[in-house]
Amino acid sequence: MNKEEFQCIGCGAVIQTENPSEAGYLPASALAKGMDDGNFYCQRCFRLRHYNELQDLTIDDDVFLEKLSAISEDEDALIINVVDIFDVEGSLINGLRRFVGNQPIVVAANKFDLLPKVTKENRVKHWLKQVLHQNGLQAEDVFLISANKKHTLEPLIELIKKAVLSKNIYIVGVTNVGKSTLINQLIAYFGGEKEIITTSNHPGTTLDMIRIPLTEEHAIVDTPGIVHRTQLAHYLNRDEIKTLLPTKPLKPMTFQLNPDQTIFIGAAARVDFTRGKRASFTYYVSKDATLHRTKTEGAEEFYLKHRGELLSPPFKDTLENFPELVSRTIQLKPDYDVAISGLGWFTVNEPVEIVIWTPKGVALSIREAII
Repeated sequence: MNKEEFQCIGCGAVIQTENPSEAGYLPASALAKGMDDGNFYCQRCFRLRHYNELQDLTIDDDVFLEKLSAISEDEDALIINVVDIFDVEGSLINGLRRFVGNQPIVVAANKFDLLPKVTKENRVKHWLKQVLHQNGLQAEDVFLISANKKHTLEPLIELIKKAVLSKNIYIVGVTNVGKSTLINQLIAYFGGEKEIITTSNHPGTTLDMIRIPLTEEHAIVDTPGIVHRTQLAHYLNRDEIKTLLPTKPLKPMTFQLNPDQTIFIGAAARVDFTRGKRASFTYYVSKDATLHRTKTEGAEEFYLKHRGELLSPPFKDTLENFPELVSRTIQLKPDYDVAISGLGWFTVNEPVEIVIWTPKGVALSIREAII
């Protein structure tokens, strides 16, 4: 390979021709064909874009954080932290301020279009600022966006147009929040090639910094997605992710429950109503996630018999690698949510005691109701 280094314009990895199992691999013949314009997709990005096949790579999570910390060395930058409104707590970067220094931060809450259509923007903004504050993140502003809908990006684009005259714009976020989709929209808006960056619903697509110049001195910089192992997506295959990640506005499903009744969310979670008076349990999950009601007595046997089939996802052929469900007893107040990272949330209208079973290692949050 020529000593000159080339980056994959999809994921940012340095192109190499020696090791197919490592990031940035491209066959030497494909490299030679692309030398004319100097733009290359590595084999991993090419197969992901054209065949929806993702080659797994083992990359230490600390590598991503190390690259993120380089932002603090920039003389003057603006940080746009993309979070997932469907999984806010699971998409926050712990200690973000520590990595980016004193650079100003704004938050772009993506996938706002997934919330029910009657949702009020001002209420969600207020709620989000409270959640950010509780998690130690002071944001200068909050934007509610849907990265795949251009008209929702106008206020954010106006901010970028002003800021890029004097500083670099860094887009940061954990995996699977839609960060690369947002970057592709910005590239299209500012006159570059459409969909130049690899986008997918698979965690860990961007592997290095990708610089998109907007002026002679400053650029938008896409950063590697920070990997949170507490997200449910890390324990699912591609088909299961497609099933559990909603693509259309959530339609709440309400169950009138008495104590000693159980709701299964596929085979991925279980909620036992153990104490309290009759209550409404309202679930905000993908329409393709199977919700099933049964009696708590015998629920364990029911789960073992039907998981992977009646109760799915996960599907039967992946159960062996799915974490065991572990329990937690919660005293839940009215108008509070229980959110399971990457799966959705539910709320109740009465004070109740519940036992919630979630995959071992997947984050669980209790918060004031978002809706």
